[in-house]
Amino acid sequence: MHEMAITQSIYNIAMQAAQDAGAKQVHSLKIRIGDYSEIVPALVREYFSILAKGGIAEGARLDFIHVPLTVRCRACGWQGEIEKRHIACKNCGGTDLQLLTGREFYVESMEAD
Repeated sequence: MHEMAITQSIYNIAMQAAQDAGAKQVHSLKIRIGDYSEIVPALVREYFSILAKGGIAEGARLDFIHVPLTVRCRACGWQGEIEKRHIACKNCGGTDLQLLTGREFYVESMEAD
């Protein structure tokens, strides 16, 4: 259940940014999430709503932007998107892969007034 700690961090970031901007209400957050990040968006939404209850972020919408898992094969140089259920190069079948994208998890933007 690492989602609770992660959500607490997102909430803290949003509240600090809102305070710095003098915002009275947080309407939405855009969050980039990699397909290989092992984070469950539904849990983040649930925990965020619990943390935000009674505050300026209550009712804020969380929009998740999914980032695909992409790799570069160290054996043949192929680069592209793969599925996390089949971790192998689509060109040569090799498994010595460099992760390029897919582990992201960060707040990209926030809408507040």
